[in-house]
Amino acid sequence: MEKKLRLHTPLDEAAIKELKLRDIVYLSGELYTMRDKAHQRILDYLRAGKPLPVPIERGAVIYHCGPLVRNHEVIAAGPTTSARMETATPELIDALQIRAIIGKGGMGIAAREAMCAHGCVYLTMTGGAAVLAATCIKDVISVYWTDLGMAEAVWHLHVDEFGPLVVGIDARGNSLYENEGL
Repeated sequence: MEKKLRLHTPLDEAAIKELKLRDIVYLSGELYTMRDKAHQRILDYLRAGKPLPVPIERGAVIYHCGPLVRNHEVIAAGPTTSARMETATPELIDALQIRAIIGKGGMGIAAREAMCAHGCVYLTMTGGAAVLAATCIKDVISVYWTDLGMAEAVWHLHVDEFGPLVVGIDARGNSLYENEGL
């Protein structure tokens, strides 16, 4: 039976490993939006051994999202398709000790293996609910790499009761997308 859980960031690995498929999660705390270009830039920094200018702490949450922001207020923040970030995801989970990724559409075997190895889960948000998701974003803490454009920049956000999110891939590698579909 699925549970409804309220979690606060940074996320604890032990709590993440307890989550099961279909559990409903609401997040409070901080998260970072990232899309294709931000993933690549972070990997470029990491591979070059340069300090990362984005203060991502262990246990952080990445949201695959390109928010619409006006005057530092998030107007819409729906999920983007996570499979596009598949090739960068395992290295990011490993290097940054990411505990959760939020997106839509699921992720493949390489991402699932990294989630298993490092205690990370994939949380699904319903597509088409961008305005509703924005109501859970309480503040823009900072924005990084605006040269990439609004959607591709990394937005560091403070959220309260962000959800509902469904555990689509758990830390044991079980996936709704492969096993049963949504």
